[in-house]
Amino acid sequence: MAESGKGASSDNDKIQNLIAARKSLKLSLEKSKSLGLALGKAGPRLDEINQRLPSLEASVRPIRADKDALVAVGGHINRAVGPAAAVLKVFDAVHGLEKSLLSDPRNDLPGYLSVLKRLEEALKFLGENCGLAIQWLEDIVEYLEDNSVADEKYLSNLKKSLRDLQNDDERSRLDGGLLDAALDKLEGEFRRLLVDHSVPLEMSSSSAGEQAAAIAPSPLPVAVIQKLQAILGRLIANNRLEKCISIYVEVRSSNVRSSLQALDLDYLEISIAEFNDVQSIEGYIAQWGKHLEFAVKHLFEAEYKLCNDVFERIGLDVWMGCFAKIAAQAGILAFLQFGKTVTESKNDPIKLLKLLDIFASLNKLRLDFNRLFGGAACAEIQNLTRDLIKSVVDGAAEIFWELLVQVELQRKIPPPPDGGVPRPVSFVTEYCNKLLGNDYKPILTHVLHIHRSWKHQKFQDKLLIKEMLSIIKAIELNLETWMKAYEDNTLSNFFAMNNHYHLYKHLKGTQLGEILGDSWLREHEQYKDYYAAIFLRDSWGKLPSHLSREGLILFSGGRATARDLVKKRLKTFNEAFDEMYNKQSNWVVPDRDLREKTSQLIVQSVVPVYRSYMQNYGPLVEQEGSSSSKYAKYSVQALEQMLSALFLPKPGRYGSFKVSRRVSDKFDNGVASLHRTASAIV
Repeated sequence: MAESGKGASSDNDKIQNLIAARKSLKLSLEKSKSLGLALGKAGPRLDEINQRLPSLEASVRPIRADKDALVAVGGHINRAVGPAAAVLKVFDAVHGLEKSLLSDPRNDLPGYLSVLKRLEEALKFLGENCGLAIQWLEDIVEYLEDNSVADEKYLSNLKKSLRDLQNDDERSRLDGGLLDAALDKLEGEFRRLLVDHSVPLEMSSSSAGEQAAAIAPSPLPVAVIQKLQAILGRLIANNRLEKCISIYVEVRSSNVRSSLQALDLDYLEISIAEFNDVQSIEGYIAQWGKHLEFAVKHLFEAEYKLCNDVFERIGLDVWMGCFAKIAAQAGILAFLQFGKTVTESKNDPIKLLKLLDIFASLNKLRLDFNRLFGGAACAEIQNLTRDLIKSVVDGAAEIFWELLVQVELQRKIPPPPDGGVPRPVSFVTEYCNKLLGNDYKPILTHVLHIHRSWKHQKFQDKLLIKEMLSIIKAIELNLETWMKAYEDNTLSNFFAMNNHYHLYKHLKGTQLGEILGDSWLREHEQYKDYYAAIFLRDSWGKLPSHLSREGLILFSGGRATARDLVKKRLKTFNEAFDEMYNKQSNWVVPDRDLREKTSQLIVQSVVPVYRSYMQNYGPLVEQEGSSSSKYAKYSVQALEQMLSALFLPKPGRYGSFKVSRRVSDKFDNGVASLHRTASAIV
């Protein structure tokens, strides 16, 4: 029993040992597992520690650095921090201005300009002191690097940042573009002020002349000008003057063009190819003078004053240059070019009058042109003006000195078949009167004086008078030549009557008539009477002789024989009357007074004799019945009406005064036509 008990006890111990061993193994496994987990967590921490070691090393490096170096670094840092702190403080102030400068300047322009000036001062400070701060920072970096007081990588990054700050472009962006944004807003306000207060004139083309004398565009209000000047001050300080001038020129020139648009100035763009001669555009030339005067004396005058008011503080060259651009863009060059186009058209006498009109307009504005466009900035306008004046003077002088030649060349053309006044005679006499009138003589004299002075020749008024007298003498020679050209002497005398009376009537009481003198005028009046008498004697004065009473009073052969004699004489009278009337029914007396007087003399010469004859002997013929109308062809009343209706002008029967091809080089292929009526040039 004891052994069995002992054996049982031994087995029990083994079991307990196994259990204990199992627990021990289980515990060991749990510890191993825990240790594995702990080791797994320790790996990343070791990596982190490994990564932080360089920075920790750098952090403790000053501790390992030389003691003297550590002591000295404090002074370096203190010297660098002072300027850098000041720069940072101003930089913060700059950003504090951002809200004000991004607002609309119109709300408080003085306040806006004040804030902008503060920004400029701050940026100026930054520009002047950033370099000093950077220099101090570079010194401390260099010291740290030389003495190994700081980490190399850190120092490398710091050095790169400092190099970037040294770059001007980087430093210019210190304000984040705030200055440029503020200046852009000021430019916008500058434009707005101009646009809002630039109002074109409301006017019509027909009233330009009247309004030009009384209306001028109102200048900008003083308050607006002061605002513009204040804005200019800030923009100029930031090198934006050219942009301001560009805005100003754009707005103001557009305003002037808008004022001129109501005048219908499309004609200024007309080219030589668009018209045949000056006569077709002379209405435009008359408008041109009025429109140019209005533009110069009022529109450009106002712009000249306004440019001075706005830009006077900047300098003469600036505001004169600004005005020159406005004038050029607004249309002054187009006015001058139109005048030049007229000078390039075909030469004819009417063109001379139009050139004198152009010269008168320019001469009237001479002082204004010299004052407004006399500066160096207006060189283009000056050159075009001088070129125009030269073309006008040369062209006018050329046409004037050619007039005599043209009159002489007309001598070769045949006289008018109607015996009237040839177009060259009527035109030239009135044309010469026009040139010697109060409107044109001073201008023509001035032009001829200038033209001769350019050739270093003297001009005297007697040269003009002498040329006019030569032209009239040439007309007289033409009349003599034309009189001889008629094969019909009666028509020749009729022609002479017409033309001598024309010279007398149309030159009497005129400037040219006074120069020719009373004796000359009386001579032509006497010539008129002389040729009128010969005309009547050799034509209508012969008709009464066909109504002779001879043989009728003493005739005793009976009524039948008397009737035959009356019939024969009436037939002869009728045939002579019809022939003369048919021939002269196409003749013309242009002057109404002379026509009525001539008709009256013819009536007085023929009708009383015819009336008396018909009263005495008409009954002998009337007894013939139906055949009596062959002999008593006209009643006294009908005859008088026919004679009174003679010599009436026929529309469109007058020719034109054309320039000979002999001077085609000067008068454009010899087609200087004077299709003008007398009333059209008076």
